[in-house]
Amino acid sequence: MTAATNMAATTATFALVRNASGRLVLTDGAGNVHIGVVPVRAFPLSAPSESLSLVGTDGREALWIDQLHLLPASIRELLENELAQREFLPEIRQIKHVSTFSTPSIWSVETDRGPTRLVLRGEEDIRRLGDAGLLIAAEHGVHFVVTDMRALDRPSRKILERFL
Repeated sequence: MTAATNMAATTATFALVRNASGRLVLTDGAGNVHIGVVPVRAFPLSAPSESLSLVGTDGREALWIDQLHLLPASIRELLENELAQREFLPEIRQIKHVSTFSTPSIWSVETDRGPTRLVLRGEEDIRRLGDAGLLIAAEHGVHFVVTDMRALDRPSRKILERFL
């Protein structure tokens, strides 16, 4: 990694704008212009506002950002909007029904984006995140998150317990 890619993320070291084509354009501290950079979170679930990389079209890191909240509001908002367009991780708020307690099973759930159904292929598609979080991989590659199992209603927790 070069010194240019390991720069501290301050307005003195880089500029970030969206061009007329809608692509992000990074001008780094050395004056190099990188058109079409893409923000990538290093730890999207455990530390979403930390450790962010701006990756160029060549797949190489153009800039590392330690803390998203330390950036000026305009740059932070630009990055958060870009990340929101790329990331789709619905949060399960309630499990309404499961077709069977063996797998594969069809789950009817309420998420932060509305009601939906998912197919759980096997118990191994449910991964623990920390003490009370879960990441559930559905059949078609969509991942769902339960941020805190303890916050779910009792019937939802009972259903989850049968699969864990």
